[in-house]
Amino acid sequence: MADTGKLTLWLARRPRLRAFLWGLASAAALPPLHLLPVLLFSVPALLRLVEAAGSKKQVALIGWLFGFGLALAGLYWITEPILTEAATFWWLVPFAAPLLAFAVAFYTVIPVLAASCVRPGLGRLLVFAGAWVLANLIQQFAFSGFPWNFWGTDWTIPGVLGNIFMQPAALFGVDGLTLCTLILAGLPMFERRGLAALALALAVWAGFGLWRLQTPVASTGVRLALVQPNFSVPGRFDRPTLEAHWQRLLEMSQAGLSAGADAVVWPEAASPWLLASDAGARAQLAAVTGDAPVLAGSIQMLSDTDYRNALVVTDGPGPPVAVYDKWKLVPFGEYTPKWIPIKIIPGQIGSGFTPGSGPKTLRVPGLPSFAPEICYEDIFSGQIVDEKHRPAWMLVITDDAWFGDSAGTIQHFENDRLRAVEEGLPVARDANSGISAMINAFGKVNSSLPLNLQGVLLTTIPGRLPRTLYSRFGLELPSVLAFSAIVIGLFI
Repeated sequence: MADTGKLTLWLARRPRLRAFLWGLASAAALPPLHLLPVLLFSVPALLRLVEAAGSKKQVALIGWLFGFGLALAGLYWITEPILTEAATFWWLVPFAAPLLAFAVAFYTVIPVLAASCVRPGLGRLLVFAGAWVLANLIQQFAFSGFPWNFWGTDWTIPGVLGNIFMQPAALFGVDGLTLCTLILAGLPMFERRGLAALALALAVWAGFGLWRLQTPVASTGVRLALVQPNFSVPGRFDRPTLEAHWQRLLEMSQAGLSAGADAVVWPEAASPWLLASDAGARAQLAAVTGDAPVLAGSIQMLSDTDYRNALVVTDGPGPPVAVYDKWKLVPFGEYTPKWIPIKIIPGQIGSGFTPGSGPKTLRVPGLPSFAPEICYEDIFSGQIVDEKHRPAWMLVITDDAWFGDSAGTIQHFENDRLRAVEEGLPVARDANSGISAMINAFGKVNSSLPLNLQGVLLTTIPGRLPRTLYSRFGLELPSVLAFSAIVIGLFI
């Protein structure tokens, strides 16, 4: 007990260390742990540290340290893809996660400085929560955007509980969930009244979720074969390996169609040949799949310097019936930002990919219209669907093998569940090494293939829901809510 007391006293004299440790602890609320009760302690602790700080400089430092701890624990997995290229980028291994966390932590400075301008109480909590959401919105767009580790994703708990508590995302998206999460997490500061308000809010929240889940949805009746080939990364590019990959894709596609699928899906960049321009490859494919639509991840080469990460749709040996080019490219993975003086991308893609024109709705004979997304495009809430040409479902093709069994793979998957709720659209997700799944419009996983398994998932596309409030107003709605929280907090 004496040692515990000494440790407590030692930590009490070190507010900066406590800020960092509370940030580390907060990451436990994120997927895949979902330990949300941690926030009931970490958010009040951060606000108390803000109150005790002696200057704005100290407030900013405390906020940054909290954000650094949160980002360091929440983004540790960013090192995984670098380890796969360790022979080339070995020097980046010890720096990647800390450097990314160093940069992302500055977004936390915004809400703590805003909170420090308001007297302690409910007003400060509202200003803090509203400013935190505005900082998240900035994070989605600044420096090419990286909307990851948002606390609204905490509610994607596997199973029934998560299905219930995700439903308000249909009203105000992941950013609205973050706003509510922060406000609720701060209520224990107000003791009995705060805890009573917390219990009431959670009851109302759950009631809304249960009510919304009763909405009837019809099935489309269209069956997909989601091919999960489980190719190793980084891949080899010698001829025998490429031909072996091609044969595996053909065999798995044939198996899916033989089982009753109406169309076949391949994950991101799965095709070893350039399907958009390679008539011979399309003829070989059609010999196996006939006129069934094949939605294939493939590289598209428009010139010697113009490479695209694409989804190519074929329904026979002829030219593709549709092509979609990825428009949200991964910095340092698919291109090097111009402000970086050295090239940090894999050598196989030359100077980098060219981005596409933006979200699209593709119409393919035999399939309901759909919105394609490649890789991490699906994390950009409110930016992934062409709402003027509303699709019937969303298709995500990705290769998360780069992240191994880390939290990054799970977090990416859980983001797709939120996108389904936000848009009121089912999501078919095909990943090279998993998790491949069919997610209905409520974010519920209807069927799935686990990580690190080779297999074909035969699944039916569920029906869509009527347009959600969020699909109509997008990011404007959580922005207005965040500003309203700040204004109300100032007047309180």
